[in-house]
Amino acid sequence: MKSGPLVGVRVIDLSRLAPGPYATMLLADLGAEVIVVGGGRAGVPIPELSRGKSFISLDPRTDDGRAALHALVRTADVLVEGFRPGVASRIGAGYDELSALNPRLIYCSLTGYGQSGPRSQEAGHDINYVGLSGLLGAVGPADRPPLPPLNLVADFAGGSMVAAFGIVSALYEREKSGRGQFIDAAMVDGCLSMMAMHFPLWKTGVMPARGEGLFAAPYYRTYECSDGKFVAVGALERGFFVALWSKLGLGEPPDHFDMNEWPGIEHKLGAAFRAKTRNDWAALFIGSDACVTAVLTPDEVMSDAQFGARHADAGAPVPVVPQFARTPGQAGMTDLTDTTRNTLGRAGVDADLIARVTAAQEKAPRTGLDWPPEFKNSKNKSELGERHEGNGPGHIRTVP
Repeated sequence: MKSGPLVGVRVIDLSRLAPGPYATMLLADLGAEVIVVGGGRAGVPIPELSRGKSFISLDPRTDDGRAALHALVRTADVLVEGFRPGVASRIGAGYDELSALNPRLIYCSLTGYGQSGPRSQEAGHDINYVGLSGLLGAVGPADRPPLPPLNLVADFAGGSMVAAFGIVSALYEREKSGRGQFIDAAMVDGCLSMMAMHFPLWKTGVMPARGEGLFAAPYYRTYECSDGKFVAVGALERGFFVALWSKLGLGEPPDHFDMNEWPGIEHKLGAAFRAKTRNDWAALFIGSDACVTAVLTPDEVMSDAQFGARHADAGAPVPVVPQFARTPGQAGMTDLTDTTRNTLGRAGVDADLIARVTAAQEKAPRTGLDWPPEFKNSKNKSELGERHEGNGPGHIRTVP
């Protein structure tokens, strides 16, 4: 039984790769029914983004597949797709066609460059969007190339979360107007929005250039410890810096906003942190306002006391966010079983049409990129291969 503030909302997910599936995972976590439509040239679903969803297979490029999709859309509240502009319309899944079938439908197109502009038809990935938005050109040390922070900023923050925010906002508006609408969510636009505080700082004393200014200050960086691991220091405000300096026993705190003091501050902090292990420092600074924490590797994160206290019963690799006091969401199970027959049957699709759709998909070749990809000569190749063995239609994979 689902729970959460979005119980009763039905979402059709035509998206592929990461941004769309993560957006619909957020909706599923908060109670929405999410039906992922695969088939045709659809890629293989990413299990880590599939919890709480159901999966069907049909090809909207065929007459039968299109008819089945249209029948399903008539019962839906939301549809999410991530095709390049124009593709959805060519396969009978565009906004104009679907909104005519269901005027209350909220239709979210989640793409890299959006529905308009000279780049709208170009391929791209997170690194391209953060590059064009000015973010990548502003981060990292001055003497080395910019390094993207995984694919978190454009794909997930500028894409998934902005799309989910737009969908929930449109659901709220529909309660007043009774009408659905089209949402144009562009990952590059999301990146631009998140730069709101930083654009005005560029070429000023705060952010004069990449690798310079406030975000390169010696009290806002990482330091290596005696065991080769790192701590993160974020003591920006005066009170936090004083707490840091005092906790390290370094004497009278200097004026940390005086850039002439920065080389000396960096030298003293570096020498101090090299004297103990990362975990020693992390333990020492617990409960203080010095803003010092361990830099954890992904396999260490959930053993941290903070996450253990907040998410001990999450039952999933990552928790449901945010937390609701009265209508909490929950992380559903991951089950990639193909449910085409049951799902279309519940939507009132004719039994003969269901039979034709499922028969066509059983003969269709499997396409798309497995995640994570297997790289040649990778030390973990065999492990990665085993991880996704048998995730095709009809295979049951249930994990917390």
